[in-house]
Amino acid sequence: MTEIVPASPRLQAIRARVSQIEQTAGAPSTGGSRLGFGLALQNAVIDAGQPASPAAGTAGSLGGGGGPLVAASVLVDDGAHHPHGVELHPAHADGTRGPLDPPPELVGFGNGRVPVEALAPVGDTGHRLYAPAAEALTVLLHDAQAAGVTIGLTDSYRSLAGQHDVAERKGIYGQGGLAAVPGTSNHGWGLSTDLALDGPALSWMREHAWRYGFVEDVPREPWHWTYRPA
Repeated sequence: MTEIVPASPRLQAIRARVSQIEQTAGAPSTGGSRLGFGLALQNAVIDAGQPASPAAGTAGSLGGGGGPLVAASVLVDDGAHHPHGVELHPAHADGTRGPLDPPPELVGFGNGRVPVEALAPVGDTGHRLYAPAAEALTVLLHDAQAAGVTIGLTDSYRSLAGQHDVAERKGIYGQGGLAAVPGTSNHGWGLSTDLALDGPALSWMREHAWRYGFVEDVPREPWHWTYRPA
């Protein structure tokens, strides 16, 4: 299992902002709405360590290849139309979320062709993901460990060659296997991760992962989680 080091000041700042957002939006356990929480998490990552801004639409950027992100403008469900029109749920293992648009700043590289410098590390695990996903997963792993839950990280960004290798070894998902058609995997955009989960860890993920923007989005693969906060 991967050993997670104590949170850095930046990760502590992100966690503090997440807690602040939960208090503002209302955690599900207290009857609050999950609407917009994922985008608020992106806002937390952007704002960590920066002065608070009154402008809801402020754009920010992340190091390690992360491009500009638009801060969330809606944190609570007041009955008004939500600009993104999607409610965040704890788990969507039924695959009903539909296709996932790749990060605009990575599209030019192509699926599975994203250079290492355009991705960000997930803590000290040796894995890399799209920067906002890497930031969120780093905090998730640390928080799980603090709760006494051990989560291992077995796969993250997957190159095109890696996708072909997995497809050859495990077969194509639509044909009864476990791999996406090479060149179409969300691993190829640095958005999906495969985790080593025992029973308690899987339960913890299904209860808490949505708070960090991750969903269980592939039937038959409870180890596969994708960063799609909205």
